Amino acid sequence: MAGNESIFLRAKDRIYKGLTEDEQKEWNGPFYFIKVADPQLGLMKAWRIGDCDSGGDEWAEEVQLIKQAVQAINKLQPRPRFVVLCGDLVHAMPGNSFREDQVKDLKAALRGIDPNIPLVFVSGNHDLGNAPTPDTVEQFCCDWGDDYFSFWVGGVLCLVLNSQFFFDSSGCPELMAAQEVWLEKQLQRAAQTPCRHVLVFQHIPLFLRAPEEEDDYFNLQRGIRENLIRRFKQAGVKAVFSGHYHRNAGGFHDGLDMVVSSAIGCQLGDDTHGVRVVVVTEDEVTHLYHSLDQLTERGIDEDLKKLLA
Repeated sequence: MAGNESIFLRAKDRIYKGLTEDEQKEWNGPFYFIKVADPQLGLMKAWRIGDCDSGGDEWAEEVQLIKQAVQAINKLQPRPRFVVLCGDLVHAMPGNSFREDQVKDLKAALRGIDPNIPLVFVSGNHDLGNAPTPDTVEQFCCDWGDDYFSFWVGGVLCLVLNSQFFFDSSGCPELMAAQEVWLEKQLQRAAQTPCRHVLVFQHIPLFLRAPEEEDDYFNLQRGIRENLIRRFKQAGVKAVFSGHYHRNAGGFHDGLDMVVSSAIGCQLGDDTHGVRVVVVTEDEVTHLYHSLDQLTERGIDEDLKKLLA
């Protein structure tokens, strides 16, 4: 557990060491990052056999997919500025007997990534429980770093949120209130601070297709959704990146791009195991889902490469 263990614990005191405003507030030209959703070690077999509540007793398939992604990412030139994992890192819920080994094996698989590529971790419902408690949040923070925080990359402000608080904070209302105070300060500051773009990362999407859609397990409740959309737009948020759906989805709403990516692990639709490549230019945030095989064999899509030139 020595060596690169620190790469898993950089988000602390609501900032990400090395990616702070003082260090990264200036625009330095186009860059890209890799978005990974739902590694969820243990779900693939559990889904096949129809036993998703036991925590998943096998996860070699997911580990191999993560290792393939790590190898492909390490070969990319130029290298991505960061890799963000948008929640549900493992399948076993807090307290499940499989959880500790799943976390250990995911860390081991990720440890092969180029140490110059920061890893950013977002909490999901399987990481915290569907109704998180102070204990489950504390355990996530011990394993992966803060559950919500901000970081800067080349003049771009990024906000990582604990979306499970939006879904069900009944077990930890004081933690939800603390995130709310923090988020409001961040959004007010974003509206007043010169930055090229503002991006949000959270596990549960605001919506899957359109803001007016019905409430669903895979989106946020409409009242909460509308409140966040309004505030994000006022703060100039360009895009919200999520997972949770295990399928590609999302859509634009009045300048806000809701980007829902399918899983690197278990697929619940017709997509392939993959990651999303996101290119940030001075004026735009452009993205495209890449299968792992495509990323391994051909790297980044040529049209996206041109944006980096």
